[in-house]
Amino acid sequence: MTTKTLAAGFAAAAALALTLSTGAHAQQAAAAPQVSHGAAIAGVCVMSVDGAIGASTVGQYVQTRLQQIATQVEAELKSEETAITTEAQTLETQRTTLGQDAFETRRAALQVRVNSFQRKAAQRERELAVTQQKALARVGQEMEPLIRDVYQQRQCAMLVNRDALLLANPQMDITQPLVTALNAKITQFAFDRERLDQQASGAQTR
Repeated sequence: MTTKTLAAGFAAAAALALTLSTGAHAQQAAAAPQVSHGAAIAGVCVMSVDGAIGASTVGQYVQTRLQQIATQVEAELKSEETAITTEAQTLETQRTTLGQDAFETRRAALQVRVNSFQRKAAQRERELAVTQQKALARVGQEMEPLIRDVYQQRQCAMLVNRDALLLANPQMDITQPLVTALNAKITQFAFDRERLDQQASGAQTR
């Protein structure tokens, strides 16, 4: 796995988690043909949780912060990958001048570094995934009571996931009021990359 692949994979995951951002909504709206809706059904409300997160200030902050952390990880791994690549190239140019035993010893040591790097890259990928999950879970936790508040304010008798519907009358959609409430409650919170090695060592000392 290369650092470029790692960064691309994580960026795709982050984009998927926040797929219904404001920009995505605008593109979809521009591409979708005009639809005439029937009368709104009294008491029935629809809402998109993903859309609310993606359109909210805190959701956009989380996406930006995740991208920053992924870039930091990429830089860390790229530096080590470059050093290993340089050493491998140097060793190859010295193959004919080194004795067989010396060459095999250095090649074995290099393989140890490669294996260690691959384990680190895999761990960083897991850490990025856990970081993303926890950050989005925090947003969901902040949003949960707001969903109930908006539900009651709009006098809903039923709340349906908009993402599971093909079409719905926009008058029944309470996503934007939820975004407004979420923006008033929280716009950002501090978080950094999860460190799985520290968690593992902490568990072993208990």
